[in-house]
Amino acid sequence: MGATGAARKLAAAAALGGGGLSVVGAGLYGLLVAEAKVARKAIGEPRDEPPPDATGWYGRGRPAPAIRIALLGDSIAAGYGVHRVEDTPGAQLASGVAAQADRRVHLREFAVVGAMSSDLASQLDNALPTRPDLAVVIIGGNDVTHQVLPSASVRHLAEAVRRLGDAGVAVLVGTCPDLGTIRPIPPPLKQVARQWSRRLAAAQTITVVENGGRTVSLGDVLGPEFEAAPALLFGPDRFHPSADGYKHLASVLIPSCLAALDLVPEEEKQPESYRGEGVLPVATAAVRAAQTPGTEVDGTEVSGSQRGLRGRWVELRRRRRRVSPAVETPEQDAEADAAEEAEDAVFEEAEDAVFETPGFPA
Repeated sequence: MGATGAARKLAAAAALGGGGLSVVGAGLYGLLVAEAKVARKAIGEPRDEPPPDATGWYGRGRPAPAIRIALLGDSIAAGYGVHRVEDTPGAQLASGVAAQADRRVHLREFAVVGAMSSDLASQLDNALPTRPDLAVVIIGGNDVTHQVLPSASVRHLAEAVRRLGDAGVAVLVGTCPDLGTIRPIPPPLKQVARQWSRRLAAAQTITVVENGGRTVSLGDVLGPEFEAAPALLFGPDRFHPSADGYKHLASVLIPSCLAALDLVPEEEKQPESYRGEGVLPVATAAVRAAQTPGTEVDGTEVSGSQRGLRGRWVELRRRRRRVSPAVETPEQDAEADAAEEAEDAVFEEAEDAVFETPGFPA
């Protein structure tokens, strides 16, 4: 079975609640489990001290209305391994979006070190009441290292994207990074980890797009450039990115965040064929994205139809990277927080009034 068929099968299995050893045979599975334990011992247990919290206001002096961003996911989203808040992906991301959009940004961080796709539900319970405009989700690496069945991982992600979409939140998912470049992972687990993570990334893309979100490939996070310069881009545990690595990650995410918020320049709204961009069936685009870091995939229409003979139509984009020239530390703005709380209270009152309207369906 080709990579496209495998990715489509994983996404379908998730939708149907199926499972199975989708990437490796049962005979090899025991060896891989043993090697995974060795790799996790080499990487070490997470420190008790959590990474700096990037929650706060960004874009000092920039105009309102503020863009609300919720950052969900695992240790990469949380910025594990760095000690300064301005080195976290949250601060890098929020500073970059504020600078490119010329708007204030309020970022709330809900990511948890060690989280897997099954943990997204509890993170969403905390994030949804804050009414974000955009949710950025980075998840999947721990699912691979903990040998979670890809179909189960994708099923949890699909539910999270549906919940966000139902709440009117734009969704950007950074797909599972290529774990085949992790130094502590020995062969043959290294080769299987690469295959497993790429297939999971492709299946994540299919599922996210089918449920109304968009994805961007994060192979760059642990991909060729990291492999070529491990001392610079990997942290001390040789698993998580360094401060420079997180800056690299944010440069991939920022342009896709702007696209999800419909804030890209007019001249960048249409695919550019000379950059390898175009319209493809979702499964084909998902496999290409998993193999090419920084590739964005989002749903589109062809001749007024969302679907063709080979499934959902999508745009495959390789957007120009945006690096924030000056990363801010999060500002705690009591006046802005009070205004936001007042706005939330008005929204909740209006929502209650709608639900209490006679004849409103229960």
